[in-house]
Amino acid sequence: MITFLCATILLIGGYWLYGRLTEKVFRPDDRPTPAIDHPDGVDYVPMKTWRVFLIQLLNIAGTGPIFGALMGAVFGPVVFLWIVFGSILGGAVHDYMSGMISIRMDGASISEIVGKYLGRTAKQVMRAFSVVLLILLGAVFTTSPAALIARLTPDWMNTTFWVVVILAYYLLATLLPIDKVIGKLYPVFGAVLVMMAIGIIGGLIAGGYSLPEISFVNEHPDGRPIWPFMFITVACGAISGFHGTQSPLMARCLKSEKDGRKVFYGTMISESVIALVWAAAGVAFYGVTGGLQQALKTLGESGVVYEISVSLLGFVGGALAIIGVVVCPISSGDTAFRSARLTIADWLHIDQSNLPKRLAVTLPLLLAGAVLTQVDFAIIWRYFSWSNQTLAMITLWAAAMYLVRNAKKRWYSLMCAIPATFMSGVSCTYILMAEEGFQISKTIAYPSGAIFALACAVLFAKKAGNQKKL
Repeated sequence: MITFLCATILLIGGYWLYGRLTEKVFRPDDRPTPAIDHPDGVDYVPMKTWRVFLIQLLNIAGTGPIFGALMGAVFGPVVFLWIVFGSILGGAVHDYMSGMISIRMDGASISEIVGKYLGRTAKQVMRAFSVVLLILLGAVFTTSPAALIARLTPDWMNTTFWVVVILAYYLLATLLPIDKVIGKLYPVFGAVLVMMAIGIIGGLIAGGYSLPEISFVNEHPDGRPIWPFMFITVACGAISGFHGTQSPLMARCLKSEKDGRKVFYGTMISESVIALVWAAAGVAFYGVTGGLQQALKTLGESGVVYEISVSLLGFVGGALAIIGVVVCPISSGDTAFRSARLTIADWLHIDQSNLPKRLAVTLPLLLAGAVLTQVDFAIIWRYFSWSNQTLAMITLWAAAMYLVRNAKKRWYSLMCAIPATFMSGVSCTYILMAEEGFQISKTIAYPSGAIFALACAVLFAKKAGNQKKL
């Protein structure tokens, strides 16, 4: 219990202290935001800060901090450390910088940001990479809720039926103005996500469950190494490249730059608190990591969430669980497709105030997502997880270069360059070792990942030095 409380306090303290430092380095001011400067009634729509906060929370969270935290908890309580420090020093900084730079670039998507600060080649790679990632995420968050709803409805309403229904909803949510569906429903669902987490931790305490205390021991039943697998598995609960694709959506809706810390840094910290709750619940409820791993294999992530919720909270918990594991992934799926639409629109300079043009971009994206729903969920998730963290790595390097050019002191760029170097090592090592990668032994993968991270840092330092001469 002490570990959980300390971890929660650290996250909240991180928002007030490191979040304020991040804000000070960026220096938000009173210039008109894109939403105020040129609202278009579709994507650039000014909204109240509290509403933008809850939409951003649901955009970046969904079931990410639930599923990822449960899978990460299989490594044991050591996952708490990554959730806390990964979020404060990496994930929240990543989300804040991607959102605030987007505001400064008139609401530009993450690929355009990367292009400006890392060069034309990086922009082209990032465009393709981010669109693929968003389609993968859209597919992941179509199949998982469809499968659960199919278990609760008559036989003729099978998984395929619900996949079609969800994709039809995605079409509407992607095409309609952001304040019509997303702006009205997401604040409610965001509140449900927070209530669900509060209920779970309350149920654990009331039920007399022993919350795990911190341990630096790898408790994974199969002995899977913490480096790099845990850092990829947790994903959204600590740092996530997907968030960099979502922050520009809200960058087009904020009324003031000075609200950026609340919306971008604050939602990442909130998401990490939710992840902390579910990581603790997974180990506490099943007693040992082996029990949690077995439950994930037999019940699936959605089934584990449902079992924990119903057992701890009864009927109310079951209702919240169903809403959480059905609505929350759908809410991330539709904004994934929306972000993909905007990325392609920025790429090809397609006017998105025109409905037929929005439709022309959206339909091929949904068709690709529909095809991917036929692929095994576990396979898509593994590729998504690696792509997700690699995207975070690239975004952090771009943010570091932004600080080189715009911060008062060049060394402020270390705020982004250090986590970027870390994530470079994680991403490279993982793809070398993983089953879906090259399956190379750790004796080769570990030093290779370290060399790659060092090479990225050296290249950044060289480019930063050239920037100083401009």
